[in-house]
Amino acid sequence: MEERFIESSLKKGDLAYELPLRPQSLAEFQGQASVSERLEVVIGAARHRSEPLNHCLFSGPPGLGKTTLAGIVAQAMGTRLTVTSGPVIERAGDLAGLLTNLGEGDILFIDEIHRLNRTIEEYLYPAMENFALDLLIDSGANARSVQVKLNKFTLIGATTRFGALSAPMRSRFGLVLRLDYYEPEPLKEILLRSSRILDIALPEEAARAIAHRSRGTPRIANNLLRWVRDFAQMRNGSMITPPVAREALDMLCIDETGLDEMDKKILRVIIDNYEGGPVGLGTIAVALGEERSTIEEVYEPYLILRGLLKRTLRGREATPLAYQHHQRFT
Repeated sequence: MEERFIESSLKKGDLAYELPLRPQSLAEFQGQASVSERLEVVIGAARHRSEPLNHCLFSGPPGLGKTTLAGIVAQAMGTRLTVTSGPVIERAGDLAGLLTNLGEGDILFIDEIHRLNRTIEEYLYPAMENFALDLLIDSGANARSVQVKLNKFTLIGATTRFGALSAPMRSRFGLVLRLDYYEPEPLKEILLRSSRILDIALPEEAARAIAHRSRGTPRIANNLLRWVRDFAQMRNGSMITPPVAREALDMLCIDETGLDEMDKKILRVIIDNYEGGPVGLGTIAVALGEERSTIEEVYEPYLILRGLLKRTLRGREATPLAYQHHQRFT
């Protein structure tokens, strides 16, 4: 995607729009076959009818490609993409400025849409349904409502917390897609593609080793690729081999299953200190000196996905797989 298609209300550092590594088409977007197929259908139908795409909502854990998909959709539709996020839109005037600058068929991408102020949501409803914005001018006895007509646009929302979205907001999206964690094989292909773009000589076996430790997340995989490149440059004359890749990842305390140091600390606290549980989340947070929300939202999902942890009404419990992992890596 060329940069002229992208406008953003975010700071450059906040957006982190890594254009070179992001797929530019659905054909290049790997690892989410069902999502790609559904998008291909709705994009093809919208183009055939020469209509704007229906509003879309992408949900799933961070780093799986929600922002990338928004860029791909804009590229496929041949329209301009405006990027912002929920916390950035603080006032109705901020939203009005974004919406009135959209051209016919343009796409507004709101990342972390579940963090939108509820008042802002109310302004979005008529904009999404009727392409009109109802603004309140002045206050008190002089208050009056003014309706501003908008060009037909597409809203693409992205959220890591689907349940935090209000029901009225969820119901206004015509297409709701969930992105799931990636399998190692698609991640390996993503890493090989990134290595070609970054001009890194990456053997397939080294890419596979990185993929298995990437927690099913392309963003983490690409970050680990850069780390392995830097490690190889300093320790092995820039040559990446499978042993060098594994040594680099071992230095980050990331084991073969993708668990990092904090993941293993969580399991260690539950198994060694509390006999496998159940133990409350607050107790685990105090024992590790970490915030409850961080443990619950950042670390627990992957531990549960790997079958190492389960949530019960009485607290967190380690599974038999967790005991096996604990014995193997301690």
